[in-house]
Amino acid sequence: MKILISADMEGATGVTWPADVLPGSEQWQRCRRLFTSDVNAAVAGFFDGGADQVLINEAHWTMRNLLLEELDERAQMLTGRHKALSMVEGVQHGDVDGIAFVGYHTGAGTEGVLAHTYLANSITGVWVNGTRASEGLLNSLVVAEFGVPVVLVTGDDRTCEDALGYAPRARSVAVKDYVSRYAAVCRTPARTAADIRAAAKEAAGLAVRGTPVEDGPYTVELEFDAEHLAGAATVVPGVVSSGERKVAYSAGTMYDGIRYFKAVTTIVSSAVEEQYG
Repeated sequence: MKILISADMEGATGVTWPADVLPGSEQWQRCRRLFTSDVNAAVAGFFDGGADQVLINEAHWTMRNLLLEELDERAQMLTGRHKALSMVEGVQHGDVDGIAFVGYHTGAGTEGVLAHTYLANSITGVWVNGTRASEGLLNSLVVAEFGVPVVLVTGDDRTCEDALGYAPRARSVAVKDYVSRYAAVCRTPARTAADIRAAAKEAAGLAVRGTPVEDGPYTVELEFDAEHLAGAATVVPGVVSSGERKVAYSAGTMYDGIRYFKAVTTIVSSAVEEQYG
């Protein structure tokens, strides 16, 4: 049994505001250990449940946040940027039996601690075939095309609620309860580690690769907080204006859809100006 862990940071234990997740800050250095603790708990739980291999795909910001020297030695980590499938890189090789979304968060325009979709601000909403989409939903559609089930989701309580929509059978662990985008009632690392480990052990029993799901075509729509960002996005072939500050594109598969999404967000992030956005 091989498990892939897609590890994001905004949904980690104790994380509640931007400085906690922005590389280089004092708070980020502190929260890296909390993030690593959550991932280690998931690794331990999956091995408790019978996993033979666990690969961690670092999925936050620079994708260089987890502390390799403090990781469970049984795991391996894929770290660094510019990966074809970004947050779920590794799922495409046909040897992954289940995936865990650890440290995830809710999507842009919704309630949740540090809620966003790919870009910290700029994007105010994402919809797939008319359904508002978080990173969890987007990534779940990608992995489904490889027959890989989402078996575990951790983050705040709103993230666990969101996961019911795209992975209803997955085990979930709320490490904090949403108060505002920058505030939460947090459990201690000792408690969240125990909860995540127990949930991951159960989740291992759900890690059974199935038949690839092909539900395309997909229409993806993005809304931005400034009109010029929507204009910048249409530089990508196939991306068209779909309304005020909105663009849309279509893709036959979510494998292609997420690669379009990467292209759009890369172009848009380069068009953001300091202060005015």
